[in-house]
Amino acid sequence: MNEDTRFEIPKDMKAMAEASFDQARKTFEKFLTSAQATAGSLEERGATVRAGAKDISSKAIAYAEKNVQASLDYAQSLLKAKDLTEVMRLHSDYVQGQMRSLAEQASEMGQIVSKAAMEAAKPKA
Repeated sequence: MNEDTRFEIPKDMKAMAEASFDQARKTFEKFLTSAQATAGSLEERGATVRAGAKDISSKAIAYAEKNVQASLDYAQSLLKAKDLTEVMRLHSDYVQGQMRSLAEQASEMGQIVSKAAMEAAKPKA
């Protein structure tokens, strides 16, 4: 590859960005732990929270975790890109992957919400 067309992030900026991503991952992990604990405490309240709400909150947390992780992985991969062509390929792959993932998540969430609504509408025996 010609030195004139080489894409390179300055070392200081790269080190700072990597430290920022590491901090973002740690912050996200703390947030996720807290969100899961909150969801767990809501579920323990018994009759006020239905099983459907548990499924919905569990899925929403799992989706959030997956989406944030994908975004962090994408951002970190950009730091390692060798040239503009690789940046464009990484971006295209990320966008396509996220579109597929979001479509799957929307479909699954729709099914869970429908199931929860049907369960809630059932007459109590």
